[in-house]
Amino acid sequence: MKVTVVGAGNVGATCADVLAYREIANEVVLVDIKEGFAEGKALDIWQKSPINLYDTRTVGVTNDYSRTADSDVVVITSGLPRKPGMSRDDLISTNAGIVKSVTENIVKHSPNAIIIVVSNPLDVMTYAAHLTSKLPRTRVMGMAGILDTARYRAFLAEALNVSPKDIQAVLMGGHGDTMVPLPRYTTVGGIPVTELIEEDKLNAIIERTKSGGGELVKLMGTSAWYAPGSAAAQMVEAIVRDQRRVFPVCVKLEGEYGIDGVYLGVPVILGKNGIEKVIELQLNEDEKQLLETSRGHVKEVMEALDKINATA
Repeated sequence: MKVTVVGAGNVGATCADVLAYREIANEVVLVDIKEGFAEGKALDIWQKSPINLYDTRTVGVTNDYSRTADSDVVVITSGLPRKPGMSRDDLISTNAGIVKSVTENIVKHSPNAIIIVVSNPLDVMTYAAHLTSKLPRTRVMGMAGILDTARYRAFLAEALNVSPKDIQAVLMGGHGDTMVPLPRYTTVGGIPVTELIEEDKLNAIIERTKSGGGELVKLMGTSAWYAPGSAAAQMVEAIVRDQRRVFPVCVKLEGEYGIDGVYLGVPVILGKNGIEKVIELQLNEDEKQLLETSRGHVKEVMEALDKINATA
């Protein structure tokens, strides 16, 4: 198995490291536009293989997509962070251009690959990759739900003083303030979370989850990377090993939840063919309204990209 990670920054390098350490693929190719950057990161990961005892070969290349040929899965982490004075449309335009170029190269050299998008703004970058690749929706997806759910579960584990291993949760919607955590589908060792924590504390954890990325930016002055990189690697593992894991993943909805043509995080079964099935939960009226709010926000950003493309 061969996996390519495009973007050797903190998120991409972490993803490559986890893939190597867990021996999820035989070869991991790290690609970046900065001369020598991916080569150095890949070499560093390879040099610790005798220490951590893994066989996965890590290779770094500068803009040479021929080295990525015949990849089974490709993770796209490329893109710029939003800078002072940069409008949302500026960020969308810049990163969509990067994702478009990367996707074209991926499809050229690995036409059968499954693509996982991590670049931000996540939902619209998944849309951009899907437009460019022209692949089925089952093979182009975004990583956000696993990260957001992990933050939610970690905060709950801390509040309840229990192992995060025992917490299961579902989270839907867009990546950001309009995400939709679902307490009804949150359990601790099979016990509904609502039986273990007061409503006000649970609501505070939900709000903290929604701004989880922003909290880290305030603390560090930059975006997170350990959790996002690990989350992307977990998706790769589910695909490469055909685990058929149930994860929240950003995908183009085609009528599910009464939504068509919008990219939102929903629970899916993830296996060797990518998204094997979109799971449609029975939401109550409050949950439906929250999802609709999230849909409207993501659709607005998608329309912004459409306008940019129309004038390009």
